[in-house]
Amino acid sequence: MARPDKAAAVAELTDKFRSSNAAVLTEYRGLTVAQLKTLRRSLGENAQYAVVKNTLTKIAANEAGITLDDQLFAGPTAVAFVTGDPVESAKGLRDFAKDNPNLVIKGGVLDGKAMSADEIKKLADLESREVLLSKLAGAFKGKQTQTAQLFQALPSKLVRTVDALRAKQDEQGGAE
Repeated sequence: MARPDKAAAVAELTDKFRSSNAAVLTEYRGLTVAQLKTLRRSLGENAQYAVVKNTLTKIAANEAGITLDDQLFAGPTAVAFVTGDPVESAKGLRDFAKDNPNLVIKGGVLDGKAMSADEIKKLADLESREVLLSKLAGAFKGKQTQTAQLFQALPSKLVRTVDALRAKQDEQGGAE
């Protein structure tokens, strides 16, 4: 790798691996330029889809501290570098691959951990971060409501029990 242009390409790819939350490796053989343009749009604003050279990408991944299986670098490869929500980009790739079987998801990396193609498809099945946070907030709110009802029920139950005891004592006192 003595050539300066290759060194610059490796440095750029290394930087992309380091600055990304996730990277998904795909095979794009058979896709037209128009289809690739559509794919780039479907990934969202927080992802870049780049056609890369396998050898340089493997070197860049190693320099970024990411270990990827050699099988991911077979055939023509393109990488989706995701800087935002990886679920959104995984959904975009999955949906595009359904309509265009020439796009093959090979595998990838999420927060430094290697992922298989199946794991990326499972990631795509998750709901978005905003939806999950909304559900979590709703669950917390529900638990708070239940706790408040419990704390309100205890004093009122105590008052009813004391009233019942007082009424029972009055009945027993009047009977003697």
